[in-house]
Amino acid sequence: MASENDYFHLSGPLHLTSVNWEHAYHRKSVAASLVKGVYVLEKDRQEQRKGPDSIAFPWWAFFHFQLLHPLVDDVDKSIFGAIYEFKPPPSIGNNTLHRSPRYVIAFRGTIRKADSVLRDIELDLKFLGNGLHRTSRSLIAIDNVRKMVARVGGNGSNIWLAGHSLGSCMALLAGKTMAKNGIFIESFLFNPPFASAPIERIKSKKTKHRLRIAGSVLTAGLAIAMNSDKKSSSYDSFAALSAWIPCLFVNPSDYICSEYVAYFEHRRKMEEIGAGSIEKIATQNSLSSLMMSAFGKESDPLHLIPSAILTVNFTPPKSFKEAHGIHQWWKPDLNLDSKLHKY
Repeated sequence: MASENDYFHLSGPLHLTSVNWEHAYHRKSVAASLVKGVYVLEKDRQEQRKGPDSIAFPWWAFFHFQLLHPLVDDVDKSIFGAIYEFKPPPSIGNNTLHRSPRYVIAFRGTIRKADSVLRDIELDLKFLGNGLHRTSRSLIAIDNVRKMVARVGGNGSNIWLAGHSLGSCMALLAGKTMAKNGIFIESFLFNPPFASAPIERIKSKKTKHRLRIAGSVLTAGLAIAMNSDKKSSSYDSFAALSAWIPCLFVNPSDYICSEYVAYFEHRRKMEEIGAGSIEKIATQNSLSSLMMSAFGKESDPLHLIPSAILTVNFTPPKSFKEAHGIHQWWKPDLNLDSKLHKY
């Protein structure tokens, strides 16, 4: 029987002994591995594995990264993120490193262990209530991204953001914050949650299409009514983000993130039927956030984004756990479909 360390070594993308940074699959696999490293860092902490007993190290060292420092939640003291620095050996020529990052800031998702699960679930609920940006973990994440951008200088082109599930929300929030200031950071968002009713799970295509059209008309109408006496600042903010194009990785069998497929596809369909102007308003608003705003509560629908490269994994999963897991994204021979959606 394999030991825990044996299982760990067999579970990563060991086939990537040489990384081609121009190759989208290679970049995706490295980003996913660094996110996995954050998960294992926290599990090391919870199980009190230190030094030579730690099993997190290979997840970044395999690709010539060093751990600068972990990001720690100030409430439960759990490790929720990590900042890595790329330190390639001299044997790797500079001509192969054009698309490589200098630093990667990665964030994990929810861990179902007693030491961290209550805090993670609290933040999951904050996301559903459009209040994640007001939490201390989010402030720590954004502050570290800002400091890293200031440290590197320029436009942040040498920095990557990466996250899975709840961690992709952290990366998305940090990326949006920087994009509003004209700094567009390359971002890898794995299984990013989409806060809406799971309409995509309805089998009837006609029913789904009608529900989405009705939802767009209702959302756009409410947004117009609420902003009838003033220029909509949300529109200006949404349009300003359109030049930032994060990479989203979703699985249609994962109901947590599958709505992103329909979110972008519905835009195209609304334009085809001549309702593009309605969808242009609806796509940047959600009914829940509008209702909260109507009662005087600040609400920012984090999951709504103008532009993205959406990669969908159509490889049939064995379970929901596999469909939502980070491990799928470094597997070879996946049935993937990638599309650019520009606002």
